[in-house]
Amino acid sequence: MTIKDLKPTEIWKYFDEITKIPRASKKEEKIIQYLLDFAKKHSLDAEKDEVGNVIIRKPATKGKENSKTVILQSHSDMVCEKNADTEHNFDTDPIQTYIDGDWVKAKGTTLGGDDGIGIAAALDILASKDIKHPAIEALFTSDEETGMTGAFGLKEGFMKGEILINLDSEDEGEIFIGCAGGIDTVAEFKYKKNEVPKKSVAYKISVTGLNGGHSGDEIDKGLGNANKILNRIIFDASNKYKVRLSDFNGGNLRNAIAREAFGIITINKKHAEKFEKTILALAEKIKNELSVTEKNLSIEYEVTELPKFVISKNTQNKLMHSINACWHGVYSMSADMPGLVETSTNLASVKFIKKNKIKIETSQRSSVESAKYEMAQTVASVFKLAGAKVKHGDGYPGWKPNTDSEIMKITEASYKKLFKISPDVKAIHAGLECGLFLEKYPYLDMISFGPTIKGAHSPDERMNIPTVKKFRDLLIDVLEKI
Repeated sequence: MTIKDLKPTEIWKYFDEITKIPRASKKEEKIIQYLLDFAKKHSLDAEKDEVGNVIIRKPATKGKENSKTVILQSHSDMVCEKNADTEHNFDTDPIQTYIDGDWVKAKGTTLGGDDGIGIAAALDILASKDIKHPAIEALFTSDEETGMTGAFGLKEGFMKGEILINLDSEDEGEIFIGCAGGIDTVAEFKYKKNEVPKKSVAYKISVTGLNGGHSGDEIDKGLGNANKILNRIIFDASNKYKVRLSDFNGGNLRNAIAREAFGIITINKKHAEKFEKTILALAEKIKNELSVTEKNLSIEYEVTELPKFVISKNTQNKLMHSINACWHGVYSMSADMPGLVETSTNLASVKFIKKNKIKIETSQRSSVESAKYEMAQTVASVFKLAGAKVKHGDGYPGWKPNTDSEIMKITEASYKKLFKISPDVKAIHAGLECGLFLEKYPYLDMISFGPTIKGAHSPDERMNIPTVKKFRDLLIDVLEKI
């Protein structure tokens, strides 16, 4: 069985088509063309703006002409992450999906359920002949995952709807009416190349097997961060032996918890045996600390060829100390909404880049705007004190919950009617584009819901099959009730 055979066939058909289309962030040309071709095939009005947002409009069905226009919103790009041992070109290759019990997964890569299933749900409604609904504006925003470019660039007047249903949530049974805002903080160190000390042996240290995941939705799960673990190993060894660093390559995307990290170091041959024992001992301690959340953590070393250089000892010390001091994870919990992470920070990636530079990318989130900036300044201070050059991204605003929302009440009632239980109405620590929409369309009444997706932004991403039907049933019922 393939995902095309799953039911409801209408939504799975479109999701299957979407998985075959390369749609990395900032490279959405093919999915944009697919959406425009879809609109033409179904004789629907469509428009693309200058930043790659696509909107497809469908008139109301009979009897719903006087209802408020509804915007069905999803984003067209996907996070492109793969395991180090997986051969996959996200610019050309389709996602290799498979079914594992109640879950749809991908072979060694992200699945793209975030937010491919949201796109599929909107297309399902647009193509339908028998679903009752108000006038629909299906909005597909560009580059949500790496910069929210589409939401930032959305012009006033592009949309006419008064109600917006965001189809980018990942917990069935939960209805979201608010989200955190976010900002990026990037630090850069410059380094000088030194000769490799004489009588040295080189080691490659690998940290792999971590779960990784969404830096907002899963930041409170106690998951390991590969950058922190690798730095801890090298830092510990540096305090005991004359370790010299040649390379550090960990993590990838600002909104993903680092799953893998690799370092190249050198050490005097006379310390090699003790060094290896030190790594093994510390690796066991770290595995024990993370034994509940990271059962597949692997920390390995191997002798490798001598590098062409090592970085200066001064820069090495500053880098090691600043990564060690940089906070990663939950910083504070919300006092207003029990169980909600209020403020967090993610040490996303550490890379040696061109022109003798080391780049450290971090991201901060908070449902309190002032706390978001304070967390960003806290992280910046760590690297500034170490002599790094630091800059912040533009950031994006949070979405303040509206507990009097009309669409919230309709959706909550629909959920109770369909499934005989009450949904959880809450805010989410992940970033949604809703806050940016409100800046240009302050009258919007918004809500967000979706099927269950676990491990988003990692190759462990998986989508729960039964919840996709519940997601579709709820969306259809809500549209009929508006």
